Amino acid sequence: MFRDLDTTLVRTFVTTADKASMTAAANALNLTQGAVSQQIKRLEEILGQMLFERDRRGLRLTRSGERLLDKGRRLLRLNDEILAEISGKAVAGGVRIGVPYDLVGTLLQPVLKTYAEAYPQVEISLVCASSPELAAALAAGTIDLAVIEERAGPTAGECLLVDRLVWVGARGGSARLKRPLPVSMVADSCAFRPAVLAALGTHGLDWRTVFENGNIDATTATVRSDLAVTTWLASTVPADLDILSDADLPALPNFSVNLHLPKHAVTRTAEAFATHIREGLARHRRAA
Repeated sequence: MFRDLDTTLVRTFVTTADKASMTAAANALNLTQGAVSQQIKRLEEILGQMLFERDRRGLRLTRSGERLLDKGRRLLRLNDEILAEISGKAVAGGVRIGVPYDLVGTLLQPVLKTYAEAYPQVEISLVCASSPELAAALAAGTIDLAVIEERAGPTAGECLLVDRLVWVGARGGSARLKRPLPVSMVADSCAFRPAVLAALGTHGLDWRTVFENGNIDATTATVRSDLAVTTWLASTVPADLDILSDADLPALPNFSVNLHLPKHAVTRTAEAFATHIREGLARHRRAA
């Protein structure tokens, strides 16, 4: 006997997994929390497996839930693709996305890949710059959406995750002991720069600039060569470098990774990209 999965139930499951909360999923789907709970229960009955369990941080996927999640995403993507193509509403055209230098090859690399695979008709234009420069470009209309790093707190965008800003140095290196402290930053417009300089000033620690020229590879090279230390989000630190916890280095504030869309006239390609970014970073949070 053939049985079919109800894509409505699968969509509710995937949204709940992404949000790690039935309340948040209900808000995203314009449903009541009771309706979300009933749909999850119905899907569990169909599959004969528990998909979620609760812990101190909220909902957590069971092993069966983890197995279903990726397949559920693929099912929904194919469902949406078929509907879009047959109805003549397929996502196509171009999208210009702004991404900070330190995120393009780390947190957002898998997101870029899955979007390109899901929407082969879309031409992606990638703009890498500092977060303040990307905010200005979005306001000027030269990009369609931007992922921006900002000090944790109120934001005009959508907070995707919050991460620690940490000091980074060469493994076993001595640059962190030098005075004035040699500091390498990607650019003088780097979003981290004001917070870092304020922390150094409050700590009374002399410092000097080694590199600020808008090139993430050069910044990484100066740190790997033990010419300087730098600051990055903890989740983006390369495996061969050390997160420094020296008592002589000042504590740094948390930063958030925020999604910004234009206030008016958001394109369908940008909306689809925003969805992929949300899903991708939700998976990152669960894996962390």
